[in-house]
Amino acid sequence: MRRKTTGVRKRHSRRCGSHLDRRCDCKPTWEASSWSRRERRRVWRTFPTEAAAKAWRRDAEAALEKGTMKATSTVTLRETAEAWLEGVEDDSIRNRSGDPYKPSVLRGYKRALKQRILPDLGGVRLSDVRRNDVQDLADRMIAEGCDPSTVRNALMPLRAVYRRAIARGQVAVNPTTNLELPAVRGRRDRIADPQEAAKLIAAVPVRGRALWATAMYAGLRAGELLALRWSDVDLAEGVIRVERSWDVKAGPVEPKSKAGRRAVPIAAALRDCLVEHKLAQRRSEGLVFGRTAERPFNPSSVVRRAKTAWQSAGLNPIKPQEARHTFASLMIAAGVNAKALSTYLGHANISITFDRYGHLMPGNEAEAADLLDAYLASASARAAEVRSDSSPPHVKHDEAMNHATEEAARPRPLSEEGEYP
Repeated sequence: MRRKTTGVRKRHSRRCGSHLDRRCDCKPTWEASSWSRRERRRVWRTFPTEAAAKAWRRDAEAALEKGTMKATSTVTLRETAEAWLEGVEDDSIRNRSGDPYKPSVLRGYKRALKQRILPDLGGVRLSDVRRNDVQDLADRMIAEGCDPSTVRNALMPLRAVYRRAIARGQVAVNPTTNLELPAVRGRRDRIADPQEAAKLIAAVPVRGRALWATAMYAGLRAGELLALRWSDVDLAEGVIRVERSWDVKAGPVEPKSKAGRRAVPIAAALRDCLVEHKLAQRRSEGLVFGRTAERPFNPSSVVRRAKTAWQSAGLNPIKPQEARHTFASLMIAAGVNAKALSTYLGHANISITFDRYGHLMPGNEAEAADLLDAYLASASARAAEVRSDSSPPHVKHDEAMNHATEEAARPRPLSEEGEYP
Protein backbone atom coordinates (compact mmCIF):
# COMPACT_ATOMS: atom_id res chain seq x y z
CA MET A 1 0.00 0.00 0.00
CA ARG A 2 1.39 3.38 -1.00
CA ARG A 3 2.11 5.66 1.94
CA LYS A 4 0.17 8.91 1.97
CA THR A 5 2.46 11.88 1.41
CA THR A 6 2.70 14.51 4.13
CA GLY A 7 4.20 17.13 1.84
CA VAL A 8 7.66 16.79 3.41
CA ARG A 9 10.15 14.06 2.54
CA LYS A 10 13.84 13.30 3.01
CA ARG A 11 16.04 13.17 -0.10
CA HIS A 12 19.38 11.33 -0.27
CA SER A 13 22.11 11.73 -2.86
CA ARG A 14 22.19 9.23 -5.72
CA ARG A 15 25.28 7.53 -4.35
CA CYS A 16 23.99 7.27 -0.79
CA GLY A 17 24.16 3.81 0.75
CA SER A 18 20.54 4.09 1.89
CA HIS A 19 19.44 3.21 -1.66
CA LEU A 20 21.11 -0.19 -1.18
CA ASP A 21 19.58 -0.76 2.26
CA ARG A 22 22.80 0.33 3.90
CA ARG A 23 23.50 3.11 6.38
CA CYS A 24 23.12 6.65 5.05
CA ASP A 25 26.53 8.11 4.14
CA CYS A 26 25.38 11.41 2.60
CA LYS A 27 24.06 14.71 3.88
CA PRO A 28 20.33 14.44 3.11
CA THR A 29 18.06 17.36 2.35
CA TRP A 30 14.34 17.82 2.92
CA GLU A 31 11.85 18.53 0.18
CA ALA A 32 8.59 20.32 0.96
CA SER A 33 5.73 20.60 -1.49
CA SER A 34 2.20 21.90 -1.65
CA TRP A 35 -0.54 21.67 -4.28
CA SER A 36 -1.89 24.91 -5.69
CA ARG A 37 -5.56 24.51 -6.61
CA ARG A 38 -5.65 27.90 -8.30
CA GLU A 39 -2.65 27.22 -10.55
CA ARG A 40 -3.30 23.46 -10.72
CA ARG A 41 0.31 22.55 -10.09
CA ARG A 42 2.61 21.50 -7.26
CA VAL A 43 4.95 24.06 -5.73
CA TRP A 44 8.04 22.69 -3.99
CA ARG A 45 11.28 23.75 -2.30
CA THR A 46 14.32 22.00 -0.82
CA PHE A 47 15.69 22.69 2.67
CA PRO A 48 18.65 21.46 4.73
CA THR A 49 16.52 20.55 7.77
CA GLU A 50 13.13 18.95 8.34
CA ALA A 51 12.03 21.80 10.61
CA ALA A 52 12.71 24.40 7.91
CA ALA A 53 10.82 22.33 5.34
CA LYS A 54 7.78 21.96 7.60
CA ALA A 55 7.79 25.67 8.44
CA TRP A 56 7.85 26.60 4.75
CA ARG A 57 5.04 24.18 3.96
CA ARG A 58 2.81 25.63 6.69
CA ASP A 59 3.30 29.13 5.32
CA ALA A 60 2.95 27.95 1.73
CA GLU A 61 -0.35 26.19 2.44
CA ALA A 62 -1.81 29.40 3.83
CA ALA A 63 -0.42 31.46 0.97
CA LEU A 64 -1.76 29.08 -1.66
CA GLU A 65 -5.23 29.16 -0.14
CA LYS A 66 -5.20 32.97 -0.35
CA GLY A 67 -3.82 32.90 -3.87
CA THR A 68 -0.73 34.87 -2.89
CA MET A 69 1.80 32.19 -3.89
CA LYS A 70 3.27 33.25 -7.23
CA ALA A 71 5.64 31.57 -9.63
CA THR A 72 9.29 31.81 -8.63
CA SER A 73 10.79 35.18 -9.57
CA THR A 74 14.35 35.74 -10.79
CA VAL A 75 14.69 39.08 -8.99
CA THR A 76 17.40 39.09 -6.32
CA LEU A 77 17.28 40.41 -2.78
CA ARG A 78 19.77 43.13 -3.71
CA GLU A 79 17.57 44.43 -6.53
CA THR A 80 14.48 44.39 -4.31
CA ALA A 81 16.28 46.10 -1.42
CA GLU A 82 17.68 48.83 -3.67
CA ALA A 83 14.23 49.48 -5.13
CA TRP A 84 12.81 49.65 -1.61
CA LEU A 85 15.45 52.18 -0.53
CA GLU A 86 14.64 54.35 -3.56
CA GLY A 87 10.98 54.29 -2.58
CA VAL A 88 11.82 55.28 0.98
CA GLU A 89 13.96 58.17 -0.25
CA ASP A 90 11.23 59.63 -2.48
CA ASP A 91 8.52 59.05 0.19
CA SER A 92 6.55 56.64 -2.00
CA ILE A 93 7.22 53.98 0.64
CA ARG A 94 6.41 54.85 4.26
CA ASN A 95 6.56 53.10 7.59
CA ARG A 96 3.68 51.10 9.06
CA SER A 97 2.29 54.22 10.74
CA GLY A 98 2.00 55.92 7.37
CA ASP A 99 4.76 58.42 8.16
CA PRO A 100 7.92 59.04 6.10
CA TYR A 101 11.07 57.41 7.38
CA LYS A 102 13.36 59.81 9.23
CA PRO A 103 16.64 60.62 7.42
CA SER A 104 18.64 59.18 10.31
CA VAL A 105 16.61 55.94 10.15
CA LEU A 106 17.14 55.70 6.39
CA ARG A 107 20.89 56.15 6.85
CA GLY A 108 20.91 53.37 9.43
CA TYR A 109 18.95 51.05 7.13
CA LYS A 110 21.32 51.72 4.23
CA ARG A 111 24.29 50.98 6.45
CA ALA A 112 22.75 47.74 7.75
CA LEU A 113 21.88 46.47 4.27
CA LYS A 114 25.26 47.41 2.82
CA GLN A 115 27.42 46.09 5.66
CA ARG A 116 25.41 43.20 7.11
CA ILE A 117 22.70 41.85 4.80
CA LEU A 118 23.59 42.22 1.12
CA PRO A 119 27.20 40.95 1.24
CA ASP A 120 25.86 37.51 2.22
CA LEU A 121 22.36 37.40 0.74
CA GLY A 122 22.29 40.10 -1.94
CA GLY A 123 22.85 37.72 -4.85
CA VAL A 124 20.19 35.23 -3.72
CA ARG A 125 16.80 35.27 -5.42
CA LEU A 126 14.21 37.00 -3.27
CA SER A 127 12.06 33.87 -3.06
CA ASP A 128 15.04 31.64 -2.26
CA VAL A 129 16.12 33.32 0.98
CA ARG A 130 15.21 30.94 3.80
CA ARG A 131 14.73 31.37 7.51
CA ASN A 132 17.88 29.41 8.26
CA ASP A 133 19.83 31.81 5.99
CA VAL A 134 18.67 34.79 8.03
CA GLN A 135 19.15 32.86 11.28
CA ASP A 136 22.73 32.00 10.28
CA LEU A 137 23.35 35.67 9.55
CA ALA A 138 22.06 36.68 12.98
CA ASP A 139 24.08 33.93 14.67
CA ARG A 140 27.28 35.17 13.01
CA MET A 141 26.63 38.71 14.22
CA ILE A 142 26.16 37.44 17.76
CA ALA A 143 29.36 35.38 17.50
CA GLU A 144 31.19 38.53 16.41
CA GLY A 145 30.16 40.18 19.66
CA CYS A 146 27.32 42.38 18.38
CA ASP A 147 24.88 43.64 20.99
CA PRO A 148 21.38 42.05 20.84
CA SER A 149 19.84 45.41 19.93
CA THR A 150 22.39 45.79 17.10
CA VAL A 151 21.38 42.42 15.68
CA ARG A 152 17.69 43.28 15.78
CA ASN A 153 18.25 46.72 14.26
CA ALA A 154 20.32 45.24 11.44
CA LEU A 155 17.44 42.94 10.49
CA MET A 156 14.79 45.67 10.56
CA PRO A 157 15.26 46.82 6.92
CA LEU A 158 15.22 43.19 5.78
CA ARG A 159 11.91 42.68 7.59
CA ALA A 160 10.50 45.79 5.92
CA VAL A 161 11.64 44.62 2.48
CA TYR A 162 9.87 41.27 2.91
CA ARG A 163 6.71 42.79 4.36
CA ARG A 164 6.36 44.85 1.22
CA ALA A 165 7.28 41.91 -1.03
CA ILE A 166 4.54 39.79 0.53
CA ALA A 167 2.00 42.61 0.24
CA ARG A 168 2.84 42.92 -3.48
CA GLY A 169 2.68 39.15 -4.05
CA GLN A 170 6.38 38.80 -4.89
CA VAL A 171 6.92 36.07 -2.29
CA ALA A 172 4.68 33.87 -0.18
CA VAL A 173 6.91 33.22 2.83
CA ASN A 174 8.63 35.77 5.04
CA PRO A 175 12.03 34.36 6.09
CA THR A 176 12.47 37.04 8.78
CA THR A 177 9.72 35.67 11.04
CA ASN A 178 10.09 33.21 13.93
CA LEU A 179 13.82 33.84 14.29
CA GLU A 180 15.67 32.93 17.46
CA LEU A 181 17.17 36.26 18.50
CA PRO A 182 18.71 37.17 21.86
CA ALA A 183 16.58 39.25 24.18
CA VAL A 184 17.49 42.90 24.47
CA ARG A 185 18.59 43.61 28.01
CA GLY A 186 16.60 46.35 29.69
CA ARG A 187 18.69 49.48 30.05
CA ARG A 188 18.61 51.36 33.31
CA ASP A 189 18.69 54.98 32.22
CA ARG A 190 19.82 57.64 34.61
CA ILE A 191 17.07 59.90 35.95
CA ALA A 192 17.71 63.04 37.99
CA ASP A 193 15.51 63.98 40.95
CA PRO A 194 14.14 67.57 41.22
CA GLN A 195 17.04 68.87 43.32
CA GLU A 196 19.67 67.23 41.12
CA ALA A 197 17.99 68.51 37.94
CA ALA A 198 18.14 72.08 39.27
CA LYS A 199 21.84 71.68 40.12
CA LEU A 200 22.64 70.23 36.69
CA ILE A 201 20.91 73.11 34.93
CA ALA A 202 22.58 75.75 37.11
CA ALA A 203 26.05 74.28 36.47
CA VAL A 204 25.76 74.53 32.67
CA PRO A 205 27.34 77.62 31.01
CA VAL A 206 24.80 80.40 30.49
CA ARG A 207 24.62 79.93 26.72
CA GLY A 208 23.41 76.33 26.97
CA ARG A 209 21.51 76.50 30.25
CA ALA A 210 18.06 77.08 28.73
CA LEU A 211 18.54 74.16 26.33
CA TRP A 212 19.09 71.68 29.16
CA ALA A 213 16.26 73.25 31.15
CA THR A 214 13.92 72.70 28.17
CA ALA A 215 15.09 69.10 27.90
CA MET A 216 14.47 68.37 31.59
CA TYR A 217 11.35 70.48 32.13
CA ALA A 218 9.61 70.04 28.73
CA GLY A 219 10.93 66.67 27.52
CA LEU A 220 11.83 67.69 23.97
CA ARG A 221 14.00 65.32 21.96
CA ALA A 222 17.48 66.44 20.92
CA GLY A 223 16.43 67.15 17.33
CA GLU A 224 13.32 69.00 18.49
CA LEU A 225 15.43 71.24 20.74
CA LEU A 226 17.74 72.20 17.87
CA ALA A 227 14.80 72.96 15.55
CA LEU A 228 12.82 74.99 18.12
CA ARG A 229 12.10 78.58 17.04
CA TRP A 230 10.99 81.57 19.09
CA SER A 231 7.74 81.59 17.12
CA ASP A 232 7.03 78.17 18.69
CA VAL A 233 7.50 79.49 22.24
CA ASP A 234 4.55 81.38 23.74
CA LEU A 235 5.80 82.69 27.08
CA ALA A 236 2.56 84.60 27.69
CA GLU A 237 0.38 81.48 27.29
CA GLY A 238 3.01 79.21 28.82
CA VAL A 239 3.17 76.76 25.90
CA ILE A 240 5.88 75.33 23.63
CA ARG A 241 4.60 74.08 20.27
CA VAL A 242 6.75 71.35 18.75
CA GLU A 243 6.44 71.59 14.97
CA ARG A 244 9.64 70.07 13.56
CA SER A 245 12.89 68.27 14.31
CA TRP A 246 16.47 68.75 13.14
CA ASP A 247 18.65 66.24 11.34
CA VAL A 248 22.37 66.94 11.31
CA LYS A 249 22.58 66.21 7.56
CA ALA A 250 19.08 66.91 6.23
CA GLY A 251 18.33 70.00 8.32
CA PRO A 252 14.74 70.66 9.46
CA VAL A 253 12.51 67.60 9.08
CA GLU A 254 9.03 66.49 10.07
CA PRO A 255 8.55 65.23 13.66
CA LYS A 256 9.13 61.57 14.47
CA SER A 257 5.40 60.83 14.05
CA LYS A 258 2.08 62.64 13.73
CA ALA A 259 1.95 62.75 17.51
CA GLY A 260 5.28 64.58 17.41
CA ARG A 261 3.41 67.81 16.68
CA ARG A 262 2.25 68.80 20.12
CA ALA A 263 1.95 71.50 22.75
CA VAL A 264 3.96 71.20 25.96
CA PRO A 265 3.27 73.38 29.04
CA ILE A 266 6.03 75.69 30.27
CA ALA A 267 6.74 75.33 33.99
CA ALA A 268 7.69 78.42 35.98
CA ALA A 269 11.28 77.19 36.40
CA LEU A 270 11.60 76.75 32.63
CA ARG A 271 9.97 80.09 31.88
CA ASP A 272 12.59 81.94 33.95
CA CYS A 273 15.40 80.20 32.04
CA LEU A 274 13.84 80.98 28.65
CA VAL A 275 13.26 84.65 29.52
CA GLU A 276 16.87 85.00 30.68
CA HIS A 277 18.09 83.22 27.53
CA LYS A 278 16.01 85.43 25.24
CA LEU A 279 17.32 88.62 26.86
CA ALA A 280 20.91 87.43 26.57
CA GLN A 281 20.38 86.31 22.97
CA ARG A 282 18.91 89.70 21.98
CA ARG A 283 16.58 88.36 19.31
CA SER A 284 12.94 87.32 19.25
CA GLU A 285 12.99 85.41 15.95
CA GLY A 286 14.81 82.43 14.51
CA LEU A 287 16.19 79.45 16.38
CA VAL A 288 15.97 79.41 20.16
CA PHE A 289 19.15 77.36 20.51
CA GLY A 290 21.50 78.33 17.70
CA ARG A 291 24.82 79.89 16.92
CA THR A 292 22.85 82.19 14.63
CA ALA A 293 19.16 82.70 13.91
CA GLU A 294 19.25 79.89 11.32
CA ARG A 295 22.24 77.79 12.38
CA PRO A 296 21.64 75.49 15.37
CA PHE A 297 24.17 74.48 17.97
CA ASN A 298 26.37 71.49 17.21
CA PRO A 299 24.78 68.69 19.30
CA SER A 300 28.08 67.04 20.19
CA SER A 301 29.51 70.39 21.33
CA VAL A 302 26.45 71.02 23.51
CA VAL A 303 26.90 67.67 25.27
CA ARG A 304 30.67 68.04 25.58
CA ARG A 305 30.53 71.51 27.17
CA ALA A 306 27.81 70.46 29.60
CA LYS A 307 29.70 67.30 30.57
CA THR A 308 32.86 69.33 31.28
CA ALA A 309 30.91 71.77 33.45
CA TRP A 310 29.19 68.99 35.41
CA GLN A 311 32.43 67.15 36.06
CA SER A 312 34.04 70.38 37.28
CA ALA A 313 31.10 70.87 39.65
CA GLY A 314 31.33 67.29 40.92
CA LEU A 315 27.99 66.31 39.34
CA ASN A 316 27.12 63.09 37.51
CA PRO A 317 26.66 63.99 33.79
CA ILE A 318 23.37 63.27 32.06
CA LYS A 319 22.60 62.55 28.39
CA PRO A 320 19.93 64.37 26.31
CA GLN A 321 17.73 61.25 26.22
CA GLU A 322 18.13 60.86 29.97
CA ALA A 323 17.09 64.48 30.41
CA ARG A 324 13.88 63.58 28.56
CA HIS A 325 13.41 60.61 30.90
CA THR A 326 13.89 63.01 33.82
CA PHE A 327 11.02 65.15 32.51
CA ALA A 328 8.78 62.09 32.33
CA SER A 329 9.66 61.04 35.88
CA LEU A 330 9.03 64.55 37.22
CA MET A 331 5.62 64.69 35.52
CA ILE A 332 4.69 61.28 36.93
CA ALA A 333 5.81 62.29 40.42
CA ALA A 334 3.75 65.47 40.09
CA GLY A 335 0.62 63.37 39.42
CA VAL A 336 0.17 64.04 35.69
CA ASN A 337 -1.99 61.28 34.17
CA ALA A 338 -0.55 58.87 31.63
CA LYS A 339 -2.62 60.14 28.70
CA ALA A 340 -1.46 63.73 29.17
CA LEU A 341 2.13 62.60 29.63
CA SER A 342 1.96 60.56 26.42
CA THR A 343 0.80 63.69 24.58
CA TYR A 344 3.54 65.87 26.06
CA LEU A 345 6.19 63.32 25.13
CA GLY A 346 4.90 63.01 21.56
CA HIS A 347 4.38 59.26 21.72
CA ALA A 348 2.38 57.71 18.88
CA ASN A 349 0.20 55.83 21.37
CA ILE A 350 -0.14 55.52 25.12
CA SER A 351 1.20 51.95 25.16
CA ILE A 352 4.65 53.36 24.35
CA THR A 353 4.42 55.54 27.44
CA PHE A 354 3.41 52.62 29.63
CA ASP A 355 6.12 50.37 28.20
CA ARG A 356 8.80 53.01 28.69
CA TYR A 357 7.76 54.61 31.97
CA GLY A 358 5.25 52.24 33.55
CA HIS A 359 7.79 51.20 36.19
CA LEU A 360 7.97 54.82 37.37
CA MET A 361 4.23 55.19 37.79
CA PRO A 362 2.97 54.81 41.36
CA GLY A 363 0.95 51.76 42.27
CA ASN A 364 1.37 48.35 43.81
CA GLU A 365 -0.99 45.68 45.08
CA ALA A 366 -1.45 47.23 48.53
CA GLU A 367 -1.94 50.72 47.15
CA ALA A 368 -4.38 49.46 44.52
CA ALA A 369 -6.40 47.66 47.20
CA ASP A 370 -6.47 50.79 49.37
CA LEU A 371 -7.66 52.90 46.46
CA LEU A 372 -10.39 50.37 45.62
CA ASP A 373 -11.49 50.18 49.28
CA ALA A 374 -11.66 53.97 49.49
CA TYR A 375 -13.73 54.14 46.31
CA LEU A 376 -16.14 51.43 47.44
CA ALA A 377 -16.54 53.08 50.85
CA SER A 378 -17.30 56.46 49.30
CA ALA A 379 -19.75 54.85 46.86
CA SER A 380 -21.55 53.10 49.74
CA ALA A 381 -21.68 56.36 51.69
CA ARG A 382 -23.20 58.20 48.74
CA ALA A 383 -25.77 55.45 48.22
CA ALA A 384 -26.74 55.54 51.90
CA GLU A 385 -27.07 59.31 51.75
CA VAL A 386 -29.38 59.05 48.74
CA ARG A 387 -31.53 56.45 50.51
CA SER A 388 -31.68 58.62 53.62
CA ASP A 389 -32.80 61.66 51.65
CA SER A 390 -35.57 59.64 49.98
CA SER A 391 -36.89 58.06 53.25
CA PRO A 392 -40.22 59.21 54.85
CA PRO A 393 -39.88 61.72 57.75
CA HIS A 394 -40.84 59.16 60.45
CA VAL A 395 -38.17 56.72 59.16
CA LYS A 396 -35.51 59.43 59.29
CA HIS A 397 -36.63 60.28 62.86
CA ASP A 398 -36.39 56.61 63.93
CA GLU A 399 -32.92 56.27 62.38
CA ALA A 400 -31.76 59.42 64.14
CA MET A 401 -33.12 58.17 67.48
CA ASN A 402 -31.46 54.78 67.04
CA HIS A 403 -28.16 56.48 66.21
CA ALA A 404 -28.42 58.70 69.30
CA THR A 405 -29.19 55.68 71.50
CA GLU A 406 -26.19 53.79 70.14
CA GLU A 407 -23.93 56.77 70.75
CA ALA A 408 -25.12 57.11 74.34
CA ALA A 409 -24.55 53.41 75.04
CA ARG A 410 -21.05 53.39 73.53
CA PRO A 411 -18.28 53.40 76.21
CA ARG A 412 -16.40 56.68 76.38
CA PRO A 413 -12.65 56.96 77.05
CA LEU A 414 -11.45 58.42 80.34
CA SER A 415 -9.50 61.66 80.39
CA GLU A 416 -6.00 61.90 81.87
CA GLU A 417 -7.62 62.82 85.22
CA GLY A 418 -9.65 59.60 85.18
CA GLU A 419 -12.94 61.34 84.37
CA TYR A 420 -15.20 61.25 81.37
CA PRO A 421 -14.73 64.29 79.15
